[in-house]
Amino acid sequence: MLPGFSLVVPAYNEADRIGRTLTEAIEYLTTNSIESEVIVVDDGSTDNTAAVARDVFTRAGKIEARLMERSPNGGKGAAVRAGLLAATRPIGLFSDADLSTPIEEARKLLEPIVAGELDVAFGSRALDRKLIGNRQPWRREQAGRLFNLLVRASTRLPFWDTQCGFKAFRLDVFRPVLLSAESDGFGFDVELLYLAGKAGLRMREIPVRWNHFDGSKVHFFRDSLRMLREVAALRLG
Repeated sequence: MLPGFSLVVPAYNEADRIGRTLTEAIEYLTTNSIESEVIVVDDGSTDNTAAVARDVFTRAGKIEARLMERSPNGGKGAAVRAGLLAATRPIGLFSDADLSTPIEEARKLLEPIVAGELDVAFGSRALDRKLIGNRQPWRREQAGRLFNLLVRASTRLPFWDTQCGFKAFRLDVFRPVLLSAESDGFGFDVELLYLAGKAGLRMREIPVRWNHFDGSKVHFFRDSLRMLREVAALRLG
């Protein structure tokens, strides 16, 4: 049985899949980490995301479940920070709303933090590509590899995949990083890792299973350029 942790799920117009995600997460936690909590951060959705989450939460049993509603849409980075800052367990783990990394992979990230080996553990698709099931379209995959090469060159972070939406944090030491972070968009992952590195926190990139699902909120050209600008700003900061 895993110790209790806070599972944070940022969601923007995820009514079509948030129900399945939360049902799977709650079933897993009920069996493996009964002291955990689930926090959904509805980031200004214009569909029924909040209503679907509330409905699933009525069947959460012993798992504490909360819905945070933000309006207007503030960006994924802002939603993740809000959820982690609201967490009440010692470890916070955020997951993308599509569970592209299965919730069963949480153990890989949580155990080294619980053991006192790490402060930040985050999933990686790059370290063992045999763990990838459904792959992204070729163009998006290559763009992701290029982006991470640029991240390594610009920030000197020694990691190969900063963008996988599955990251865990020891919150007592990570809270100052959350409070100082400023990126609200999809480049927030890089900023959090960059600031954690500057703070001397212990980090590790861990290979996890991953599957691509259609419906990504990342716009290929627009958001790629925005993320690159955010990375460049970190270097200048």
